[in-house]
Amino acid sequence: MLARTQSFLQLAPLALVLLLFVAAPLVVVVAVSFFRIDGFDTVPAFTFENYQAVLGSSLTTSLYLKMAKYALLTWAASLVIGFFVAFFLVFHVRNRSVAIALFLVCTVPFWTSNVIRMISWMPVLAEHGVINGALMKLGLVQAPLRGLMYSDFSVVLAYVHLFTIFMIVPIFNSMSRIDRTLFEAARDAGAGRLRTLCLVVLPLTRSGIVLGSIFVVTLVMGDFYVVKVMSGGSSASVVSAMYDNVSTLLFPPAAASAVILLLILTVLIAVLTRVVDLRRELVRQR
Repeated sequence: MLARTQSFLQLAPLALVLLLFVAAPLVVVVAVSFFRIDGFDTVPAFTFENYQAVLGSSLTTSLYLKMAKYALLTWAASLVIGFFVAFFLVFHVRNRSVAIALFLVCTVPFWTSNVIRMISWMPVLAEHGVINGALMKLGLVQAPLRGLMYSDFSVVLAYVHLFTIFMIVPIFNSMSRIDRTLFEAARDAGAGRLRTLCLVVLPLTRSGIVLGSIFVVTLVMGDFYVVKVMSGGSSASVVSAMYDNVSTLLFPPAAASAVILLLILTVLIAVLTRVVDLRRELVRQR
């Protein structure tokens, strides 16, 4: 009995923090999503008008599709980059200290603000920027390419730059736990490098890939500033629509959009964790 009481007392601070800063705000958002708008006043009520307005709007549908496209492209690019960067650091850098040092180099961009890292692409991608200047000097183009900046390309590029590290870290952690004798066994069985990569490395890094995918997708779908800046205002996201609603005191529609986005992310994470049992994978790698 005393041991159970001590366990509850040890969990009480964490439970209190989760209750105050996670559960309570979430309950408030869900409750406000059912309130009614009267002019600019929020009236307590129970109505599905906000959800009907959000789900029945073609603009909202286009924003969700745009956001899904950004998330998919960013996920694919960050997965390819993150996987091969982690693969190089774990399996091709023989000295572990050097590998850890190179891994820490990947975190150097995080020593500066996300805004600074995002804006740093502007002089590179601009119409008279570094890339266009180099292409014109080499005679590869006659006029500056206008699709580099203020386009979907620049948005995805900024996302990849900002969030690839969240893919590298879990994949690096998963790969570093792989037993090297498995490669010898695969080689003795006649498997080449590609088959070893597909049949040994990929299955054993599933947990890292899933964790990295969850991080990257949720970060992209929860962002609005990158889209606003890197698209030059020509594109938007669901979160930017929520921000506009909040700035005009339309709290119930913003809350309804937040609940829908939360449900979408919850379903997505549930599907990913259903495909790969993270708890079992992490326990097996210990």
